[in-house]
Amino acid sequence: MSEPTPRREPTPRPEPIPRRELTALSADGSRIHVEVHGPEGAPAVVLAHGWTCSTRFWAAQIRDLAADGCRVIAYDQRGHGRTAPSAVGVEALADDLEAVLRTALAPGEKAVLGGHSMGGMTLMAAAGRPAFAEHAAAVLLCSTGSSRLVDESRVLPLRPGRLRTRLTGLVLGARAPMGPVTAVSRRILKYATMGPGSAPERVDACARIVHACPRTTRVAWSEVLAGLDLDAGVRELKAPAVVVAGTADRLTPAVHARRLAAALPQCRELAELAGVGHMTPVEAPEAITDRLRDLVRTYVTNAEVSGAEAEAEGKRAV
Repeated sequence: MSEPTPRREPTPRPEPIPRRELTALSADGSRIHVEVHGPEGAPAVVLAHGWTCSTRFWAAQIRDLAADGCRVIAYDQRGHGRTAPSAVGVEALADDLEAVLRTALAPGEKAVLGGHSMGGMTLMAAAGRPAFAEHAAAVLLCSTGSSRLVDESRVLPLRPGRLRTRLTGLVLGARAPMGPVTAVSRRILKYATMGPGSAPERVDACARIVHACPRTTRVAWSEVLAGLDLDAGVRELKAPAVVVAGTADRLTPAVHARRLAAALPQCRELAELAGVGHMTPVEAPEAITDRLRDLVRTYVTNAEVSGAEAEAEGKRAV
């Protein structure tokens, strides 16, 4: 009787190395770490990560979009990754994004903006800001919501109501350190944030990113998100938008995505990914990358070509 073939874990892909690193100076003086990948002068994509994550969360999108000829700009939200902690709040999220856009993009340059979870909330918070209007050609909102985050969360298997809301707030805002990544902590993180079919290497990648987030940052931003109300910002987000959600998302269930799609002035697509949890860019990297790529082709590349053609036509008419 032959021995069963041992299961081979896929070799992890190396972390993308930025071509340039920048520092964006926010309104309160906070220094925001920014990374630029891909060819200089190429169509731009700006990526904002979610709560307890970092630029590493976008590794798959950075690699593939840069290889396709996009310039990918990713930054660490304050207190995350290589950006030092400072005052928290929705206005700070908007200030930081404005600073990144003005630092990494040329005046008037258009880009596709992508936000996951708190990164999507960042786009909503900044929707009425001048830099957003100047630079946002289109947006991708994935695994995010604008309000009632704790009320709608299904992290705890309880009936909706005051008790579930109260206990969920306590769990998400827990002050206990997360400690090292272990088999038990991976299982907990998978249950809370990822779909049941998530590959082990993707669960491990998410666990290492989330566990690297400082406890003080995790707790401070959990309190901001618990009271979040960005419904007005959604109505201000006038750029063409694509909304993506996982049907197995317990943190921001698909009800949030449906509300966003109904409220956004220009929602081009609502995509619900079957069996996918909250960590959509890691769990379903191709689906997220494909939509970012399509937005670049439709609203950045084509717009640049149309603008050049119009300019040439105007010169011929003179």
